[in-house]
Amino acid sequence: MNKIIVIVGPTAVGKTKLSIELAKKLNGEIINADSTQIYKELNIATAKVTKEEKENIPHYLIDIKNVLDDYTVYDYQRDCRQKINEIQSRNKTVIIVGGTGLYIKAALYNYNFYEEEEFNNFDNLSNEQLYQRLLEIDPNTLIHKNNRKRVVRAINYYLNNGRPISQNICSNQLLYDCVFIGLTTNREILYNRINMRVDKMLQLGLLEETKKLYNYNLRSKAIMTPIGYKELFEYLDGNLSFNDAVELIKQRSRRYAKRQYTWFKNQMVVNWFNVDFDNFNNTILDVYDFIIKDLDKQSR
Repeated sequence: MNKIIVIVGPTAVGKTKLSIELAKKLNGEIINADSTQIYKELNIATAKVTKEEKENIPHYLIDIKNVLDDYTVYDYQRDCRQKINEIQSRNKTVIIVGGTGLYIKAALYNYNFYEEEEFNNFDNLSNEQLYQRLLEIDPNTLIHKNNRKRVVRAINYYLNNGRPISQNICSNQLLYDCVFIGLTTNREILYNRINMRVDKMLQLGLLEETKKLYNYNLRSKAIMTPIGYKELFEYLDGNLSFNDAVELIKQRSRRYAKRQYTWFKNQMVVNWFNVDFDNFNNTILDVYDFIIKDLDKQSR
């Protein structure tokens, strides 16, 4: 089957379990599309799939970088497309799963990225100074001046490519035959699941995992991007109580889930399925039946 199955949705909604069950049924192999699971040292806060959870299903683009390494959307686009070709050459079904929408879109759509040969954080410049530099490069930029991360990326893009990032070529043209499956539930259930997931992460040793990074004095982009580590760093620095840090993790995770919904609904044509958490097998069968019918329709 050459059709690529893409599973999207917010955090804590069951994407990992669905991907593994579909891989069993469809002779599939799984490509990670979560930007935080790329890194070896980040396990608990990123909700990385465990060896037991994989159930011997091959997984790719997990644990491929160290936390001090840079890994860009350009890198993911290249690596993901390579894995797609490899998996399809073995007549296996490609299943892409994750919540990082830009990674998925970069891999599957006609997006042109260019490798960043050099990257400068511009730590010596204020947000206002950075924004003024960006305006000199790209007077028509739509990036907000307080979005430092995007402003820095835009300036670096110009320095590496000699043209503004706003001229980056992108489109909604899919390069592969795909079916997009989205998992959803009502907000109250999702938020409760997120809160419980954070509690479970702490039981699994999130604080201990964070302390190791903290004691090595690591503050790389890879560590400060996922929700979980930076909040506990604030606790370890003495700026927050432990309970306040945990509540901040839950709050930011809920907000992130909301942003994920908005992104996927605006950027892709997704077939949404309401998750039956009382009997997840019902959701698996619903999605599987949908995919099979979609394939039958295509073969006619």
